[in-house]
Amino acid sequence: MKKIVNISLLSLISLFSLQCNDERFDVLPNDQDTPENLFTSETNFRVAVDGAYDAFKSPTYYNGDTGSSIILGDVLADNLILNTQGRQTNKAAYEWSYTPQSSAVTSLYASAYRVISRANNVLDNINKVPYTTYMKNIEAEAKAIRAIAHFDLVRAYAKIPTQSADAAASLGIAYVTTFNPEQKPSRDATVTITYDKIIADLQDALTKINSANGTIGRLNKTSVLGFLSRVYLYKGDYDKAIEYGEQCIQLNSSIGNRSNFVSIWRDGTDDGELFTVLNANLDSDNVTVGVAYNQNSSGIRSEYNVNYDLWTKYTTSDIRKEAYVLTANFGSTPYNHVIKHRSRQQQSAAQVVDVKFLRSAEVYLNVAEAYMKSSVQNPVRALQLLNALRNQRYANYTPGTETGAALLNAIYNERRLELAFENDRFWTIKRLGQSVVRSDYGSAANGGGTDAPTGALKTLPAGNFRFVLPIPQDAINLNPNLVQNPGY
Repeated sequence: MKKIVNISLLSLISLFSLQCNDERFDVLPNDQDTPENLFTSETNFRVAVDGAYDAFKSPTYYNGDTGSSIILGDVLADNLILNTQGRQTNKAAYEWSYTPQSSAVTSLYASAYRVISRANNVLDNINKVPYTTYMKNIEAEAKAIRAIAHFDLVRAYAKIPTQSADAAASLGIAYVTTFNPEQKPSRDATVTITYDKIIADLQDALTKINSANGTIGRLNKTSVLGFLSRVYLYKGDYDKAIEYGEQCIQLNSSIGNRSNFVSIWRDGTDDGELFTVLNANLDSDNVTVGVAYNQNSSGIRSEYNVNYDLWTKYTTSDIRKEAYVLTANFGSTPYNHVIKHRSRQQQSAAQVVDVKFLRSAEVYLNVAEAYMKSSVQNPVRALQLLNALRNQRYANYTPGTETGAALLNAIYNERRLELAFENDRFWTIKRLGQSVVRSDYGSAANGGGTDAPTGALKTLPAGNFRFVLPIPQDAINLNPNLVQNPGY
């Protein structure tokens, strides 16, 4: 029987025939065709790789309401508070009550492997056309996509190497490098092995990928360098995080200018973006990122509001307060609503926005933190990077002068403020080996209300087994070679 892949030559025709004012949004849905028909030309390989990018919009990677990566890293942590006036979506994640049978936490496991399968299908067939410079770039993009999806899996479904003394030697994930629906891979013996495979894919991609690939929605040399800084930071190899992060900054030093920072989140500019999951043109498939945060219902009805403790950390001179949050009533009560992924400027379709997967601001923060932890510390450069970020976020900013522990804490604080609602917070707490400690505030704009977290909802202690998500039971049922995470 022929293997079926979720890419169609019809998509190729559409890519050339569709006319649009802004072609970067022309990321179209994919259908089906066979490898024998598809992998016959360089142009068709481009369609196939773009289909792998498209899979980042799978439910619930960056699409859908429940457990999407658009909210997962924040609802598990302390940036949000459940609003009891909402629909109670993602409640199992918020309550840390997930089990292997839970479908209401996230489907990241299946969605990420879907991305990986599409990338592997390209790589398995790479020898069907001449290995030109064009095809080297295609191979590099596919390997980088594969690495990125595996990284998202390993930080969720395994320990993070810096999390604890035993983390690096704990169980990794199944690193899949070929397209075979019938294979039953085992998990890597250690997390370190998985990280080394991710890095190997990214390193190989770095040597072959183009400096530019025509759109912010495709990976290039700068974005691969940025992802290497992320992966090495999580691995605890701070010298390498600095090496690749600094190269990334040299190639794209724009941190997102304050004057157009709000427009970044309304898709009015790509300033400071390194890799973005492009959403479709409104005339094509009209994919949304879902209503995980809120929806329109006689005003803004939020599933989750900004935790008042976080809200108070944004000063009045901080442009992120305007870009990320809107204070508005639902009924007679004012709430602080997350609007970071709410809509494009001058377009009415809610939640049809691009996903900012990697921004230069994160790379600045990665490198600044790494300089404070590397074998040869450089707090002067760390402060320089931190001040460069703060200068573009605060009006009339006076450069900070922190040193030592105060400087490192300032980097942590700025990371929380900058990357709030971007799937970072829980994973940062996890890799630092800290506890999640939620505030005593309720969901109202002033911190009032009767829905403040208490008891088991207040703290997730460092080292708790729930920092590692359970492997879905249906995946284990299909593949008995998978081992469940401890505690489940």
